[in-house]
Amino acid sequence: MEREGRWRSAARWLGGHELGTLLSVCVLAGGLLVFVVVAGEVSDGSTRSLDQTLLLAFRNPDDPSDPIGPRWVEEIARDLTALGGVALLTLLSVAVVAHLVLQKKARAGGFVAVSVLGALALSTVLKSSFDRPRPDLVPHLSHVASASFPSGHSMLSAAVYLTLGALLARFQDNLVQRAHVLAWAVLLTLLVGTSRVYVGVHWPTDVLAGWAAGAAWASLCWLAARALQRKGRVEAPR
Repeated sequence: MEREGRWRSAARWLGGHELGTLLSVCVLAGGLLVFVVVAGEVSDGSTRSLDQTLLLAFRNPDDPSDPIGPRWVEEIARDLTALGGVALLTLLSVAVVAHLVLQKKARAGGFVAVSVLGALALSTVLKSSFDRPRPDLVPHLSHVASASFPSGHSMLSAAVYLTLGALLARFQDNLVQRAHVLAWAVLLTLLVGTSRVYVGVHWPTDVLAGWAAGAAWASLCWLAARALQRKGRVEAPR
């Protein structure tokens, strides 16, 4: 009985905010470090060979214009890449904000809106700063108009899905349920980024940098939300 009590106490501690705060700080620091390192290598041109090799790995060796896999895989890739598009992420964010407002958590809804808009603004600024050309080795299976580095889809999907995932996880009853919610947020983020390379509109390092920046932004927002909740400026979960 005593051992069972200790396990329960440990589980409650793991489900508490102490570990969450520590993990968020680690993700924030790690994301920033990865982004800085990748950005430096990209600026030096050191990743060109690796980027080309990985990008062409998603294409038929005999015909680079043909992605690997049957046609239905191409359709799935287009569907997955749309999950990181501005239109879908905007609709999702608006739905979450509206839901929070209906729950009489207007300040929490406002915080989510600011977090998403901040991620979009940061992505735009970073793209303009690096101004990296899009891949020219293969035809693009999706329309693009902005610069390549970092991947906006990867960054925004990481920022939005991880932020919303962390928000929803706080309303779950135990560690398993929280891990389940966060696992889906991470999976969606990974699928969106991978699809961007598959459709030929991003170099792999664009996606890696987008993931890193988005994860860092989501962690920063999570830490800010916790601080504001403790001060009573943002509504906390019951």
